[in-house]
Amino acid sequence: MTVAMDAPKDAFRLSQLIYDTRYRSYTIQVIVLLVFVAFLAWLLNNTAANLAAKDKDIDFSFLWARAGYDIDQQLIPYTNDSTHFRALLIGLLNTMAVAILACISATVLGVTVGILRLSKNWLVARLMTVYVEVFRNVPLLLWIVLCFALFSELPKEPKDFKVTQEMVDSWAGPEEGRIYPAASMIFMDTVAVTNRGTNVPKPLLHRPLGVIDVGGIPINLSTIAVLAVFGASLWVNRRIRAHAKAVQEATGVRPVTWWKSLAVIFLPTIVMLAVLGLHFEVPAFPANEAGVSKGFNFQGGINVAHSFTALLIALTVYSATYIAEGVRAGILAISKGQTEAAYALGLRPGRTMSLIILPQALRVIIPPLISQYLNITKNTTLGMAISYLDLKGTLGGITLNQTGRELECMLLMMLIYLCISLMISAVMNVYNNSVKLKER
Repeated sequence: MTVAMDAPKDAFRLSQLIYDTRYRSYTIQVIVLLVFVAFLAWLLNNTAANLAAKDKDIDFSFLWARAGYDIDQQLIPYTNDSTHFRALLIGLLNTMAVAILACISATVLGVTVGILRLSKNWLVARLMTVYVEVFRNVPLLLWIVLCFALFSELPKEPKDFKVTQEMVDSWAGPEEGRIYPAASMIFMDTVAVTNRGTNVPKPLLHRPLGVIDVGGIPINLSTIAVLAVFGASLWVNRRIRAHAKAVQEATGVRPVTWWKSLAVIFLPTIVMLAVLGLHFEVPAFPANEAGVSKGFNFQGGINVAHSFTALLIALTVYSATYIAEGVRAGILAISKGQTEAAYALGLRPGRTMSLIILPQALRVIIPPLISQYLNITKNTTLGMAISYLDLKGTLGGITLNQTGRELECMLLMMLIYLCISLMISAVMNVYNNSVKLKER
């Protein structure tokens, strides 16, 4: 009787690291890693040697020195006596503000244009094509400068919104009548667009919840409470829609939920704002008893710098063209049979697009959409051309020039933009995984 025995295993030999395919790939990877580490060590050593030759060192203590410069637009309190680190935070918040708003507005505009480019209406489709071809073939920097020039040159000066003594003296109307200045405010006399900026009403609360200071950054508890209520409303609305979908799958009849969604989303937030005593401070010129305006600029409200508005508009209209093409490509990737089947079931074009075509097209749309969001965030640095003090304008501009710490400022900027880009990619990849087709 014979017994099957396993073949004896050879002892490991160093030559197997090269000639044995089981180990060769690991050998190559280790060698490449060692070469990369050696190159990185040489680069760091060379940089340190060059800095030492110029009597320089790597020191980030300049961040706690007095900044000494003003920043017009600021989302948290700041003065020229604040530190460079505080200026860095102001610039970072300004970058995030314009990037987030540009991503939202560009997405809305891009999706709309992408769908309209496929419209059966010849005029609408051609107009959208002209928009896409014109705006995406002109450099973004030129659109930014053009928008800023239009906002700076076309609007009236603040003095044109004033009621002067000459107007009062020459007034021939009724004694209790109103004297209209050369320029008038818009939106029921609440918004004034001047060549110095756009003055908008400022939201205030009669009964605020207070502010807490976290690491030198004031956290408004009222804002946190409103956002929490709104977030909870969105979660409840999602549950309502999920229940309606379950009922539809079980019975074939979808319950009417639009009025429930509107009530759940908006009513709690409106009630919360009413409890806090929301009101608006409208910008205006102070006036004496005769109605003559005093001062040289509007008081009250919020002054939105034209640099912010121009950068936001330029980023929106430019980036929306690329998003529109991504949306169009995603829709065209869906078989026409899907649309024909939906029409055969009696669905209208709008419902067909929102319920059938777009959900399937998202798997094609989202990957390039992530790249566009990253481009929008990085393109905010072009705001420096119109004196918009974002992260590039503060840390990479004035702070760098004042302190002479070029290497430190560049390293910090690269690290911050890298972290922002990685966070955007992570969030969008999570959303992409949630909408991709599920295999059974």
